[in-house]
Amino acid sequence: MIREGGCLCGAVRFKAEGEPLNVRICHCRNCQKAMGSPFFARAQFDQKALTVEGDTARYASSEHIDRVFCTRCGTRLFAWRRNGTLAGVALATFDDRNAFAPTEHIWVSEKIAWLKLDDGLPQYSTTIPA
Repeated sequence: MIREGGCLCGAVRFKAEGEPLNVRICHCRNCQKAMGSPFFARAQFDQKALTVEGDTARYASSEHIDRVFCTRCGTRLFAWRRNGTLAGVALATFDDRNAFAPTEHIWVSEKIAWLKLDDGLPQYSTTIPA
């Protein structure tokens, strides 16, 4: 299956082929700052499964992750692993914003205090144990 999405202004479009490897909500401080919201809800895909058209820019938010956004409207689209393996796609940027539902919360140790998690999903203090 191929799912499509894009930025607010339409200058960047993407296609994601197949199913995501996981769908998570990340509450880490880097995701909060990068997304400008309490968390980053994303579907993680192999980078080879993604096709992106349009002008994007990258910001290295850590030694491992580039944040990718539209150069025109600034929509935050992806968290792209710098080693070329994985990319987290912001769930709300898919044309069908209900295509994927998160299955767990990660980095809840850094969750914003007023945010209440009562969805019954598993919660992990940092990342998911191997």
